[in-house]
Amino acid sequence: MEQSSSCRLSFSSDYLEGAHPAIIERLVQTNLMQTPGYGSDAFCEAAREKIRAACACPDAAVYFLVGGTQANATAIDALLASYQGVIAPESGHINVHEAGTIEFGGHKVLALPQKAGKIRAEDIEVRAADFEADENREHMVAPAMVYLSQPTECGTLYSLAELRAINAVCRAHGLLLYVDGARLAYALACPENDVTLADLAALTDVFYIGGTKCGALFGEAVVVPQPGLIPHFLTIMKQHGALLAKGRLLGLQFDTLFADELYLHIGESAIMLADRIRKILREQGYQLFLESPTNQVLVVLENNRMHELAEQVEFSYWEKFDADHTVVRFATSWATRSEDVDALEALLSRR
Repeated sequence: MEQSSSCRLSFSSDYLEGAHPAIIERLVQTNLMQTPGYGSDAFCEAAREKIRAACACPDAAVYFLVGGTQANATAIDALLASYQGVIAPESGHINVHEAGTIEFGGHKVLALPQKAGKIRAEDIEVRAADFEADENREHMVAPAMVYLSQPTECGTLYSLAELRAINAVCRAHGLLLYVDGARLAYALACPENDVTLADLAALTDVFYIGGTKCGALFGEAVVVPQPGLIPHFLTIMKQHGALLAKGRLLGLQFDTLFADELYLHIGESAIMLADRIRKILREQGYQLFLESPTNQVLVVLENNRMHELAEQVEFSYWEKFDADHTVVRFATSWATRSEDVDALEALLSRR
């Protein structure tokens, strides 16, 4: 359901547009500048300082990688030994939508049951304790990390209390805690959210700040609150094809996103318009698959109705609901326009 068409409304994802105008303007202004490569330029260093300040973590190491899959693959591989795996929700991006990248890198994803995209501290505790008690554990993949995303793959949010509980279990069992922030701007802009950048820096071992889906042309900022945690990370980035020679293109974008708190607010219109879509769907009698407060709206559509809508609206297939119904996703972005939601409302009302 993600075919491209200029004649159709597009709500299939949040990375379809180019970049925020402020980023485009700075890229044009600096286009002919010559700078050192691989993230050693002044733009990258300025962005690092702004991110450290926003995270209240002045000593953090900050690295700019080209994309989310590269960020996950590189950081997870760098943090785990060859015999270790990563605990993740069954619905987690690394378990479902990254084409086995983590396993390709030699690390097993240890999936746990999820509810609304989230895993519980109690379930992580059981998984870790069961491994420690297993007399055959030397013949098994050792859980050594917990992977979460904020927001989750379903658009839901971990609360600060949930994150603290998971952190406590990780510390008790010697597990690393890694948070995928591909859509982090939409969490930070959400009124229901109570987890800040400073909280992530205090409670995780590594997390990344998404740019690709949050107003940048491309790129993610990996934050390592304890800078010595991953020796030679730049070299490891290069081994994974995640190091951009023209690193200033990444640094400039994050320097812009973290000027005047743009990153903290860039997702607000997306949240507002997603709320409108949820309201429209409820009023039109559609069934929401789950309640998600961020920019992703999951709804159950009757199959014939889904095919009718697909002729005029781009959306994402999510999963089969039953023989006659399918779950699809409408996603808004920082660039979604109010008039697009108006047009979607008109289409949804034609039943």
